[in-house]
Amino acid sequence: MEKVSLLERIDQAAAAIAARSGETPEIGLILGSGLGILADLIEDAVVVPYHEIPFFPVSTVEGHAGELLLGKVKGRQVLMMKGRFHTYEGYEPDAVSFPVRVMKKLGVKTLLVTNAAGGVNESFDVGDLMVISDHLNFMFRNPLIGPNDNSLGVRFPDMSEAYSKRLRKLAHETAAELGFSLREGVYAAMSGPAYETPAEIRMLRIVGSDAVGMSTVPEVMVARHAGIEVLGFSCISNMAAGILDQPLSHAEVMEAADRVKDKFLGLILAILPKI
Repeated sequence: MEKVSLLERIDQAAAAIAARSGETPEIGLILGSGLGILADLIEDAVVVPYHEIPFFPVSTVEGHAGELLLGKVKGRQVLMMKGRFHTYEGYEPDAVSFPVRVMKKLGVKTLLVTNAAGGVNESFDVGDLMVISDHLNFMFRNPLIGPNDNSLGVRFPDMSEAYSKRLRKLAHETAAELGFSLREGVYAAMSGPAYETPAEIRMLRIVGSDAVGMSTVPEVMVARHAGIEVLGFSCISNMAAGILDQPLSHAEVMEAADRVKDKFLGLILAILPKI
């Protein structure tokens, strides 16, 4: 059987989505564990389950709904992933980031990506929101490995500003208007699905990490390859291993995301009209 090329897969997935909605999305959103509540605020929402989109993976993680939504939020046309994919589910990095390729094809120019993360910086608290300034790829896997199609992006994409300085500044200004401050720091991506050991967390702190998670980096690398501007947030949902004398659990992550959801929602809703 003849292999379907990446361009053909992108075209077919984008066509299936476009057939459900006649609007062109400006902003893409990828929502992490427990943060899909923003989807409830989309006006005139068109819901497309992932399994109905050609070549889309299917999310298998609790807290990830597995739906694509199109509609308006605060007057901006958005395309929202309610639930993302991870390499620890068995997907390759290029499959994890495939939806970002489809977003670009549909017209998305800005990607807002969120995750639930463990706090590595000992000055952080559970419930803090961190603007991602940069990342460390401890997954040691890259979605851009393989033949490069120049129509999708250059062979050697610049990652010196993976996370937009302009949008980070906007995020801080918006939070200040709402009466609170944001953390800012470096996100380290690990492969998972096991949480990190205390020794790994000590290592990550030494090399400059402020938060740690199991996602985001493949999506951001592909977004930058495609010329999409990126703004990223981590919800500090637990303190990483070895900081507090207690075990880690996904239930704790979900509970923390629930506690911070009102602050998170307010921030995103205030930022969207300004992007």
